[in-house]
Amino acid sequence: MRNIMKAATIESKFPLLAVEHDCIISKDADITVAYHVELPELFTVTSTEYEAIHSSWAKAVKVLPEYSVVHKQDWFVRETYKPATDKDDMSFLSRSFEKHFNERPFLNHSCFLFLTKTTKERMRMQSNFSSLCRGNIIPKEVNKDTSVKFLEAVGQFERIMNDSGFIRLTRISSDEITGTGEKPGLIEKYFSLSLDDTTCLEDLELGADGLRVGSKHVCLHTLSDAEDLPGRIGTDMRYEKLSTDRSDCRLSFASPVGLLLSCDHIYNQYLFIEDSAENLRKFEKSARNMQSLSRYSRGNQINKEWIDQYLNEAHSFGLTSIRAHFNVMAWSDDVEELKHIRNDVGSQLALMECKPRHNTVDAATLYWAGMPGNSGDFPAEESFYTFIEPALCFFTEETNYRSSPSPFGIKMADRVSGKPLHVDISDLPMKKGIITNRNKFILGPSGSGKSFFTNHMCRQYYEQGTHIVLVDTGNSYQGLCNLINRKTNGQDGVYFTYTEENPISFNPFFTDGAPIRVRNKYLFSKRLG
Repeated sequence: MRNIMKAATIESKFPLLAVEHDCIISKDADITVAYHVELPELFTVTSTEYEAIHSSWAKAVKVLPEYSVVHKQDWFVRETYKPATDKDDMSFLSRSFEKHFNERPFLNHSCFLFLTKTTKERMRMQSNFSSLCRGNIIPKEVNKDTSVKFLEAVGQFERIMNDSGFIRLTRISSDEITGTGEKPGLIEKYFSLSLDDTTCLEDLELGADGLRVGSKHVCLHTLSDAEDLPGRIGTDMRYEKLSTDRSDCRLSFASPVGLLLSCDHIYNQYLFIEDSAENLRKFEKSARNMQSLSRYSRGNQINKEWIDQYLNEAHSFGLTSIRAHFNVMAWSDDVEELKHIRNDVGSQLALMECKPRHNTVDAATLYWAGMPGNSGDFPAEESFYTFIEPALCFFTEETNYRSSPSPFGIKMADRVSGKPLHVDISDLPMKKGIITNRNKFILGPSGSGKSFFTNHMCRQYYEQGTHIVLVDTGNSYQGLCNLINRKTNGQDGVYFTYTEENPISFNPFFTDGAPIRVRNKYLFSKRLG
């Protein structure tokens, strides 16, 4: 590191001590358990389901002991699509389809959750007490009972979230955290701001020109003051681009800084679980002081009213007082592009009715605290008091579309990025009990692509061994039949048509006098006019 630590080495300042039993141990004896989080896919969650997800988070957070930190870290990294054209049995149209999307850019999303047990003294430390600034770190003795209780609570946390049916937590192993000789770990990836398995460590610069990781210039926007937040928040919001007068398309409240922000960035969400009763007593004392000074300043009177409102909410509804912080860390190799990214982040925060603050003073400290397992180093002055329920509204609750694990299906494109995806709309939904039959109904106005999609679907179904019988008016599928006919020398593609001079009447399941064995039969019918 330059400009700040000229004599010291990064090893002397590094806050993590070891990774044992899939737990990260810091030099201050903080214990962290890491999870990979699987979120629901974009545009697939209703308003009621968003409320259910929010309720599950709230129940899970409440089982954690005092002086715990919940750190949810969402990575959004730009990648390009790499087509799979190396299969020998791939048809010309399938190979052309893949080549068309070659190097199509898209935003890849990965979500991690870090649950940390720290102490009262550590949680209230200011930025000047960060391990980045301290000269010596003296390890302290770990309380075994505290560690055991914390790990038990973490197990309950994981069970509650997995039982919700919407979110899946998967424990991250020690090798995935530290890495191996062949593959970098999560900590190494964080210090290079890349999730690529071929990444390597980058040099850091924390100086007057800002934060730089290798060739990546970083800008940081924070939500660290209650005055920067909107007057009203909710679990979800209406997405106007895909909503109509009669239907709503819902996204999570924090979606503008998630997949809707099309640049390389990390969205950090922190919840600091303290002694709620002690916090409320401190606010009671502060309210009395404001009351006694209200005759000298109207500001003291207003502050007293706000504190009273906070206390009334806490006592009336049994809410837990916590501290929270949220920040968006975006980066780019190009300094000029970073200026546009800074404006984009600010505008997306404004869509949430938040007041964007470009933080340059504590950027290095916040980056250091965002390291997996180091949330105990977070500067207390960068957080604000709130309750668990409103703080959880700032969690992103969706991820990008995923390809179906089923071997049978068709290739379609992501509506946001245009990235090809493998989708099974027949067999997998049947196995999951989502549907009870394989019937399909294609609806759309003239020119919307009904025939094009049906051609696309039938071709891919045929290439996977499906027998298809089409009743066609308008010769929309004659070209597809002729293509198959040429490919199989007239064995598969059979097209029956008629003219006014030669009317036709036939049984489509018999040709040349020999019955055709029908497997996985799909009958597609299209009526025009």
